[in-house]
Amino acid sequence: MRDVLLLVGVGVAVGIPASLGLARIVQSQLYGLSAHDPWTLMLATGGLAVVAAAAGYIPASRASRLDPTAALRYE
Repeated sequence: MRDVLLLVGVGVAVGIPASLGLARIVQSQLYGLSAHDPWTLMLATGGLAVVAAAAGYIPASRASRLDPTAALRYE
């Protein structure tokens, strides 16, 4: 999970400045939103972070339930 959260953090740290920088380009395609709408940016960032954390947590929880010796014997 540490690796997943590290990747999520790096993605957020790179993605937020990139989205703010590219907002002028897509401003004409946004209907009813300003280019720098903080609520939309926070909801999108939070939603993507939750989905990414769940994508890492589900396999990690399954792997933690396995017996290591049985998994090694299977291989």
